[in-house]
Amino acid sequence: MKLYTMPGTCALACNIAVAWEDAPIEIVNLERGENRQPDYLAINPRGQVPALVFDDGDVLTEATAILAFIGAKFGGDPEFARDQPLGRKEAEALSYLSSEVHATFKGHFAPQRFAETPQGEKAVRHKAYAALRPMFERLNTMAAESDGPWLLARKSYADAYLYICARWLERTPINLSDYPELVKHQQMMESDDGVLLALGRQGMAVASG
Repeated sequence: MKLYTMPGTCALACNIAVAWEDAPIEIVNLERGENRQPDYLAINPRGQVPALVFDDGDVLTEATAILAFIGAKFGGDPEFARDQPLGRKEAEALSYLSSEVHATFKGHFAPQRFAETPQGEKAVRHKAYAALRPMFERLNTMAAESDGPWLLARKSYADAYLYICARWLERTPINLSDYPELVKHQQMMESDDGVLLALGRQGMAVASG
């Protein structure tokens, strides 16, 4: 199997999961623009990462779907099974991070999708920031209520996705330092050997160094 990634994308969460589980999956890190080349478009016509290519040629896309597969195939902790309380909470957190938090960042990274003028793009960005602030307040509270620094009671794939979103936040006018539990979360993640391995495989540096 091969997992296609690219620096700065949500594919890092899947890369981290592979590292945590020591799963026999080859990491193929694309440079920016390679995802739009014919070779990769033959794998994922949308030109997005991550994409997990199976030995039989089947392709699985979408980070949360790939994380679910990795957990089911290689995860050894039965408490994260989806019919268990901790597994249900992990699924809930991943859904929130993917469908709401991640989706809201599109207003920052690609405002041109929602506006036709520079003034309109500026307004889209401001709306995105206004939406992101309470989302990160919620995530900060979740980490605090779990006695931190993990988002849930224990380290989970939701932490890998949260780590990406926190890195993205630092590329906006919003300060991660406004969310102290998430600062601690980022520091804990960047002391984790699996996270450091995944960052290295994608040519990325730690954010809190």
